[in-house]
Amino acid sequence: MTSPIAVKSADQPRHDPSRPLLAIDEPPPYAVFNPDGSSPILLLCEHASNRIPRALGDMGLPHHERQRHIAWDIGALALARHLSLSLDAPLFFTNYSRLIVDCNRPLSAPSFIPEVSETTEIPANRDLSDTERAQRIDTLFRPYAEVVARRLDLLEAEGKRPFVVGVHSFTPVYFGRQRPWHAGILYGNAIEFAQSLIRGLSDERELTIGDNEPYSIHPDEDYTVPVHADARKLPGVLLEVRHDLIDTATGVAAWGERLTHHLKSTIGAAAW
Repeated sequence: MTSPIAVKSADQPRHDPSRPLLAIDEPPPYAVFNPDGSSPILLLCEHASNRIPRALGDMGLPHHERQRHIAWDIGALALARHLSLSLDAPLFFTNYSRLIVDCNRPLSAPSFIPEVSETTEIPANRDLSDTERAQRIDTLFRPYAEVVARRLDLLEAEGKRPFVVGVHSFTPVYFGRQRPWHAGILYGNAIEFAQSLIRGLSDERELTIGDNEPYSIHPDEDYTVPVHADARKLPGVLLEVRHDLIDTATGVAAWGERLTHHLKSTIGAAAW
């Protein structure tokens, strides 16, 4: 197979890292929805937005590229909000595009600040200085990672053992290949939790459910499950729903109800 040719865009003027990355009137790096929810589930949505700080302009990307899945998980925040309400679960989500920093990647991963996403070059991410990189980490990554860690610390100090559930979506076609799954459950150590969800969803015969598909969890490439769940010995999974199934309110409602049912059933029967 021939290698994909990256789509190039115009050069992007550099942001001066001696100036703040976020202006005072821009949203903070993360937001919390239903913070006092009583569910044992903690919902996370790391790819919730395609917003770019004004300081980075358009990152050298045309409008249509910034609307694509490379910039965010389409439908994921709407689905996460639905689950937050239906489960009465707190939800923490990011306010900026994963093209700036990916809050579900360890700092050492090449895709943490991607220079190429799928086949699209990201001009504003080329040849970043250590100072530029550190500013992105300190402004966007650390605040989100630390607030999630503090919430988990609090819950564990109260003697609770939360279920960590990340809400994501995936593109129906990747590098020209059609993906057969309607949804997937991604996991590391939480085998029982994940397999219970997979079995429940797979009982719906019209659905094709991925078992660690279309991605698998690896500590070199993932942050949420390895750090917030597995390292704490907490049950944790990522829910991945194909984004053409949740890009409308009707789709979000259908998948929200489906996932609510299976999450409640799984957690209600949990003995681990």
